[in-house]
Amino acid sequence: MIILFSLVLIDLSTELRILFDHFTFNSLYFALAKHPLAFFIMFSYPYLYNKLNK
Repeated sequence: MIILFSLVLIDLSTELRILFDHFTFNSLYFALAKHPLAFFIMFSYPYLYNKLNK
C-alpha cells in the first residue's frame, strides 16, 4: 500500500507543486483531467487502507 501511494505522489508531483504554489480552478481541472486514476487512488487511499488492515 505504501508503494502504491508513493507512486501516485511521484506521478502527481508537478501538478501538486503547481496547485500548492498557485491554486486556480483551471489548474485543478487540468490536473484532474490529466491524471484521473492517480487522483482516484489518492482520494480512496484511506478507505482502502482501513479495509485492508482490518
